[in-house]
Amino acid sequence: QVQLVESGGGSVQAGGSLRLSCRASGYTVSRRCMAWFRQAPGKEREAVATLYTGGGSAYYADSVKGRFTISQDNTIYTLYLQMNSLKPDDTGMYYCAARHPFYRSCETDTTAFGAWGQGTQVTVSL
Repeated sequence: QVQLVESGGGSVQAGGSLRLSCRASGYTVSRRCMAWFRQAPGKEREAVATLYTGGGSAYYADSVKGRFTISQDNTIYTLYLQMNSLKPDDTGMYYCAARHPFYRSCETDTTAFGAWGQGTQVTVSL
């Protein structure tokens, strides 16, 4: 059974950094759209960054451009999100998501993704 497991969340002060990891089991992360979403309390889940791991450029939400970097390591079936210069507005639950490999493109809508992790909490304080 396909599983995505996130790790790396925590509490940091504004300006700090965290690196989130998403370990996939049951399949590789290569040649499919992988994404990081986040959900703040009382808000809808939003795409933070997406990457088609078969090649192509990444997408970043305007709010994280220049601060976050999405990357992959296919040898260990892992997706990463490097988060620098963190702000209190970055606080939320971060989820890893995978789209079925049939689709050779990325989307930012939650309905485009069939597999989700359980989430990892990121809290940024002043």
